[in-house]
Amino acid sequence: MTHQDDRLVTEALTSAARARRPCALATVVATRGSTPRKVGARLVVDPERGLTGTVGGGCGEAEVIEAARRVIASGRPERVRVELTEDFTTWSPAVCGGIMDVFVEAAVAGRGGEEE
Repeated sequence: MTHQDDRLVTEALTSAARARRPCALATVVATRGSTPRKVGARLVVDPERGLTGTVGGGCGEAEVIEAARRVIASGRPERVRVELTEDFTTWSPAVCGGIMDVFVEAAVAGRGGEEE
């Protein structure tokens, strides 16, 4: 992640906490082979404000977003394995060839340091 990406993710989490909006934080925790993002890349999924950051885009990120929705609803973290290996049923040449493990956790909205 760049410093700009990191700042935007932190701001999105802070904004959600101040507004007491539930959201999820997805973090790439392991990679193998060629992947679009590396360990430490983060994505905030805020149902009211959308996405901030990225863990790679495309179908793999869509899997992570679906997991984030489940995590927001249940409060239980998930580890998602995103396999970016060639799928013989697809016509897309955009296959990286690697595997990413992404940890998705609830970012439960709290007080965010503001008085009630």
